[in-house]
Amino acid sequence: MQLPELSLYIHLPWCQRKCPYCDFNSHEARTIPETEYLAALLRDLQSDLALAKGRTVQTVFIGGGTPSLFSADAIARLLDGVATSLTLAPDVEVTLEANPGSAEAQKFAGFRAAGINRLSLGVQSLDDACLQALGRVHDSGQARQAIEYALAAGFDSVNVDLMHGLPGQTPASAETDLRAALAYAPSHLSWYQLTIEPNTVFHKRPPLLPLEDVLADIQQAGEELLAAAGYRQYEVSAYSRPGKQCRHNLNYWTFGDYLGIGAGAHGKVTRADGSILRYAKRRQPAEYLASPRGYFTASRQEVPRRDIIGEFMLNALRLNEGFSMDLFTARTGLDASAIAPQLQHLQARGLLVHDARGARTSPLGRRFLDSVTAEFFPD
Repeated sequence: MQLPELSLYIHLPWCQRKCPYCDFNSHEARTIPETEYLAALLRDLQSDLALAKGRTVQTVFIGGGTPSLFSADAIARLLDGVATSLTLAPDVEVTLEANPGSAEAQKFAGFRAAGINRLSLGVQSLDDACLQALGRVHDSGQARQAIEYALAAGFDSVNVDLMHGLPGQTPASAETDLRAALAYAPSHLSWYQLTIEPNTVFHKRPPLLPLEDVLADIQQAGEELLAAAGYRQYEVSAYSRPGKQCRHNLNYWTFGDYLGIGAGAHGKVTRADGSILRYAKRRQPAEYLASPRGYFTASRQEVPRRDIIGEFMLNALRLNEGFSMDLFTARTGLDASAIAPQLQHLQARGLLVHDARGARTSPLGRRFLDSVTAEFFPD
């Protein structure tokens, strides 16, 4: 079978302060063991090379935590190590996540010189009251300056992360916030609703959020505003200028493969026989740092055949255009008859649109995406 595209995810787990809504593997630290962690990452990568044998990496994504806390020199050495160990596509997309609290014009220029060609800025809001409610370490002035620095640094693409449905937010204030971000004309916007996740401060002490009808009004007005500004929505919360979609995330959503290195990183690799391996690295940075080569992995399992359809749908149905039957067959090894009953049932309920070529969710289906994807998992 033809193997899917391969990406590389690199996790840098430290941040200045853990946000109350964050459920990622992030850890507060005043100082970062930059040199030691870089060495561990490269040992970890060497341990995974057999999984990438003969394959070309199309995208690299450095996430966190706050990767921009690392020096530009460390990022350059990391990417040099990656390029030495793996075959990278000539047009490889290399993304770094950055937060405005760690933004400096010289540092962003250094990241660009190191080989980063796409920057993703965790702005979240340009309203000081909202930023305070979210527990962010930066203010709106720093956020605006960070966007300006990023745009001036010469990255091929700049993404701005922006939340809505925030504590105390109204449709009018949400629109003002979105318009403020659009004024900078970034090539990509990730505009997503705040959700309360387990094991977060907000889950223990929930803030007062807008009511459901207000959230619906914010969503509709925002989608219209983004479309009018020339952004195409291609995924639940992703909007881009033409040709500026995030290729790394598209690989996730089309059920592609990815290596994962770093504390708590996850990987997914399809084998030649069609079986799929998932694995996760040790979550705690101290434990990860102490691991010798070959001992970074905390868990490793083969995806059961009965779950492959559901896992494919969890990703592919996030895309506005859905998926083609050719892609479904290529990724799962199954033909359309394997999902025909579910497709017909969901279309009858107005949640999905399908034909012989492919399927996608309807506007109603996007609102109830969890219920739609649940139909494809065994009881």
